[in-house]
Amino acid sequence: MRKTALMAALGASALCIALAQSTAQPIIGLITKTDSNPFFVKMKEGAEAEAKKLGAKLLSGAGKTDGDNAGQVTALENMVAAGAKTILITASDSKGIVPALTKARDAGVMVIALDTPTDPASAVDALFATDNFNAGVLIGKYAKAAMGSKKAVIAAMDYNPGQPVGILRHNGFLAGFGMTGITAKTPDQVDTGIVCSQNSFGDQAKGQTAMENCLQKNPNINLVYTINEPAAAGAYQALKAAGKEKGVIIVSVDGGCEGIRNVQKGVITATSQQYPLKMAAMGVAAGVEYAKTGKKVSGYTDTGVTLIANRAYAGVPSQNGAFGLANCWGTK
Repeated sequence: MRKTALMAALGASALCIALAQSTAQPIIGLITKTDSNPFFVKMKEGAEAEAKKLGAKLLSGAGKTDGDNAGQVTALENMVAAGAKTILITASDSKGIVPALTKARDAGVMVIALDTPTDPASAVDALFATDNFNAGVLIGKYAKAAMGSKKAVIAAMDYNPGQPVGILRHNGFLAGFGMTGITAKTPDQVDTGIVCSQNSFGDQAKGQTAMENCLQKNPNINLVYTINEPAAAGAYQALKAAGKEKGVIIVSVDGGCEGIRNVQKGVITATSQQYPLKMAAMGVAAGVEYAKTGKKVSGYTDTGVTLIANRAYAGVPSQNGAFGLANCWGTK
């Protein structure tokens, strides 16, 4: 009798533990490159809304600046210590973050990259992101159509050396513009047909300086590819100060509200809009599912991109500024 009673008690205890584990509030961490960029602010909003909807607890952290790998590693370690079983991360250093991610995954944490792939991609369980190569292709095709019969004199306001997002967008633009031999797997930025390539780090002031340098090198530039809309705004300011803003096509990627307004104003000719809120919401949903069932997501999920431009060209699908504003992120 005693043995039977003891076994029953142990069974009941195990059942209670299992039930407690299955009903515990899932803890999910979100680590962004910074907490000030509107793109990452919107990403955090999406994660918070989805966590509230699904009953999860969200922990958030960020680097002090874009490129602050140490800050992201600290945030990651703190979240794992706090009980997070899923970490969503936009890596500032796609290679440098890998050892910390490996340690977290070895501890049973599911890691999902948002927006930016890691190097190698296998360092995380899954990636939810814009197809950045396709985003570049869209603006490249648009630029080609907008140039018409004019000979393109191209400047590139790139991101920073070796950054996967920057490489994919840059090479996508070239492929979309019709330059041969360029694919998503081209290992580094290539400058076929580009008269000046500068790193803007996605910053408006640095984008302006970069464009000023390019104009000194070649004052006849009539097409500017930019890594994002702040860099595009900086390039425009440099062109305007030189009296060359008219007749120069500027294309970009992002889809923030300020960038879309600049499309409507004619500062930016066209931009590829991406959706950070969707990335984060999908990541949180996957984290909750993992907490409930133990099933991890895997592989790459394309979160979509839309070309936004005031003028449409045949064969280049696009939406207008009104659509862009309705779906933008940042201050509307």
